[in-house]
Parts: sequence; structure tokens; C-alpha cells
Amino acid sequence: MGQESNLHQGDDGELSALDVRGLLELRDAVVMAMARIRQRVVQAFIVFSFVLLLLWIAAFLYGSFYFSYMPKAAFSSPVHYYYRTGCESPDSFLCSYPVANISLMRNKKHALTFGQAYQMSLQLEMPDSPTNQDLGMFMIKTTCFSRDGGQVASSSRSTMLRYRSDLLRYLGTLLFLPAFLTGVTEQKQVLEVELFSDYMDDPYTPSVTAVIEILSTKVQIYSSELHIHAYFTGVRYLLFNFPLISALVGVSTNFVFLSLLFILSYLRLLLREELGPQQLRTDGLLSDRDNNTSNNQQEDEKDAAAGAAEMLGPLQTTLTNPSQERPHLHSGNNTDVLNREINHHIEINGSEADRGH
Repeated sequence: MGQESNLHQGDDGELSALDVRGLLELRDAVVMAMARIRQRVVQAFIVFSFVLLLLWIAAFLYGSFYFSYMPKAAFSSPVHYYYRTGCESPDSFLCSYPVANISLMRNKKHALTFGQAYQMSLQLEMPDSPTNQDLGMFMIKTTCFSRDGGQVASSSRSTMLRYRSDLLRYLGTLLFLPAFLTGVTEQKQVLEVELFSDYMDDPYTPSVTAVIEILSTKVQIYSSELHIHAYFTGVRYLLFNFPLISALVGVSTNFVFLSLLFILSYLRLLLREELGPQQLRTDGLLSDRDNNTSNNQQEDEKDAAAGAAEMLGPLQTTLTNPSQERPHLHSGNNTDVLNREINHHIEINGSEADRGH
């Protein structure tokens, strides 16, 4: 019975030890898994941050290029005419041609981009009155001037109201009578006159003002407006007419270029870190070799100095005058110096021997 109880206790101890070991292994596995997950999360966050930063830089570069390269697509300005009215002629109220001066500057900067072709047109809102119908064709003259008053470009265009018969005019009046009575529409015509079809500003003498003159003293105008439209070609045509596709292509190109630049820089840094210890070891070996070479040279010089001292030993014992003794030779002298010292001592001993005889 005692043996059985001991066996059971031993089994329980082994089981408890196995349980503890299993729990420890499970804890270590959980800790390792959590550490790996944390590492993966940190790496994913770093990669996402770099990708987001590269996307933002690519979009910023494309936006900077677009706003610096693309000129303003359209420019419009109201046209206000002035004329003289102090004439004595009863036939016409206007004593001179209507003239308008339009500035081509915006915020002290040129509204037209140098090297870009533009289309200038004048929009005239004219009443469908008998006076304008009887007016027929009339001329519109446009002249562009530079800052110093020089003429840059000039054009003359003719226009007239669209013809409408009396019957068509009556039917239109009856059909749109409620709208005419309520003021929703008016009996008018809008004329679009092209002043310049391909106007390009000169960078040396840029135009700052445009003078529009209507060569008629009987014309009647409700309002007028000058429109300038850019005529895009090439890359500017694609950027203006396909903005979404152009933006995707531009941002993607910038992103790929920046990614390649970053990857190459990172690989170069890794290669430098990997080659650094090897280079240091190579430098260390070379320095050890240099040190060994210098040590061998010093040892050779010391051996030569010791040999010279042994050769000088019996000669030094024959010296009669202690004041003629030379100082001790240094181990750092070279072989030539030692040979000269030996020859000097031999000459001194020879001369003393001759005197003794």
C-alpha cells in the first residue's frame, strides 16, 4: 500500500511538472506570437506611412507642375463704351464712334501667358430694333497696346444683326407675348464677333490694354463683354481636356519614381552597412601588417646596432683617452650611420697605435 501511494505521488509530481512545463511553453509561444504580431503591426504602419507620404509628395509635385505649366483657360471682362454727345447734328445722338479701353492686367500681372495662343471674341447684346435692322453691316476695330503706348496688334471685323422678316417678327411677338410682358425675355439678339483667332502675346512687348472701337454712330447696344479663350495644343490639350486621366498618370509616375529612388537609397544604405565591417577588418589587417613590418624593421635595426656594439667592444677597451669616447648608439639609427661610426673608431685606434710605436 505504501509503495502504491508513493507511486501515485510520483506520478502526480511528474504530471504537475509536465503541466508547469507545458504552461511555460504555452506562455513563451504566446509571448513570441504577440511579439511577432506587434512587429508586423509596426512594420505595416511604417510601410503605410511611407506610402502615404510618397503619395502626398507625388500629388504635390503634380499639382505644382499643373498650376505652373497650365495658363488660365478663359478670361472675360465687361466692355464699357464712351463717346462724345455734344454735336449739333440732329441726325444722330452720337457725335463719335463708341470706344472702350479694356485692361489685360489682373492683380498687376499679365492675364495672357507668353507663348500661348488665344482666341479673342466680342459678345454684343443688341436690341432687335428698327434702327439696328436698318444699320446693316458695321465694323469693329480692335487694337492692342503695350505699356509704353506702342501698337502690338490690330484687327478689323464686320458684323450685323440676323435678318428676320416682318411676319416672323410678328409671330414671335405673339408667341412670346406673356414672356415679354412679364420681363422674362427681351426682343434682342446676341452677336459673337471673333476679333483675333490666334493671338499670341510677345514677351518683349507684352500688351497691357486693348482698345475696341465700333465704327458706327447709330448702333444701339445693351451690353458688351470681351472673352479670351486659350487654344491649347499638345500636352496642355491633354491636361485641360482629360484632367482626371492626366492626374492619375502624373501622380502614378511621380509615385513610381519616388518609390524607386527611396528603394535604391535604402539598398545603398544596407550595402554600406554590410560592407562597413569588412572594410574595417581589411583596414585592421592592413594596419596589423604595417605594424608588423615596422616592428620587423625596428628589430633588424636593433640587431644591427647590437652587432656593431659587439664589434666595437674590443676597440673601446684600447681607448686611452676617456674624453674621446662616443655616446651610446641608439637602436633607431640606420646601417649607414653605424658603418660611419665604426670607420671613425677604427681610424682613431689606428692613429693612436701609430703614436705608440
